[in-house]
Amino acid sequence: MTLEIITSEALDPVRHGFFTRKGGASAGIFAGLNCGIGSTDQTEVVMLNRHMVADALEVKQGDLVSVYQVHSADVVTITETNRTAREQADAMVTNTKGLALGILTADCAPILLADAEAGVIGAAHAGWKGAMGGVVGATVRAMEALGAKRGAIHACIGPCISRQAYEVGPEFLDSFLVEDKDYRRYFSKGEGDRFLFDLPEFCLQRLRDEALAQASWTGHCTYADETRFFSYRRTTHRKEADYGRLISAICL
Repeated sequence: MTLEIITSEALDPVRHGFFTRKGGASAGIFAGLNCGIGSTDQTEVVMLNRHMVADALEVKQGDLVSVYQVHSADVVTITETNRTAREQADAMVTNTKGLALGILTADCAPILLADAEAGVIGAAHAGWKGAMGGVVGATVRAMEALGAKRGAIHACIGPCISRQAYEVGPEFLDSFLVEDKDYRRYFSKGEGDRFLFDLPEFCLQRLRDEALAQASWTGHCTYADETRFFSYRRTTHRKEADYGRLISAICL
């Protein structure tokens, strides 16, 4: 089965990919490339999907590393010795060749980062909690600890929910304004008392604040394009039992 892989010129020549749901072996509500170990999909099918991703990245299946994501700002430095630990965290960095860092999402923003010259890469899972909590800055600092220079780091945000689809209540807006009144600019007025939150722009600004060489977004909305992307919010609106997880990965 042919996989669809979205890439960014900004991250070249580092191997990477924002994988869509196309291809893969899952069926039903998980149809396609569901890489979510925590989903209720058949474990052996999920592992087969992840094997396809590893093959596409030209790494061994056991070298495609992921963490147990908990919407935190915690970052794990992945080495040959701890690559199978699957710690609780929301970002990973490494300078070990042959290892691929994989982030799972279904509306949250996957962020891939690379300093190609230093040979250091990073991958972060940024929902609104993680982005506000500092996962972007923590990832950059962890890359620096491995020898990366922030002025040489290129970053790209993959498919995530866009402002047009991210409707929230006034209490959500209030939680942002408590942190910083300027965060109001990431919200536009919706219907009634609702607001629309711009997650990709919020994450882009977090990247820009780190003074990186480049930061971009692929421009794909997970909610709007059902044929290509899984979406937690779309599943919730339909009252479905579960949802698939997209994978975004980068390797040296």
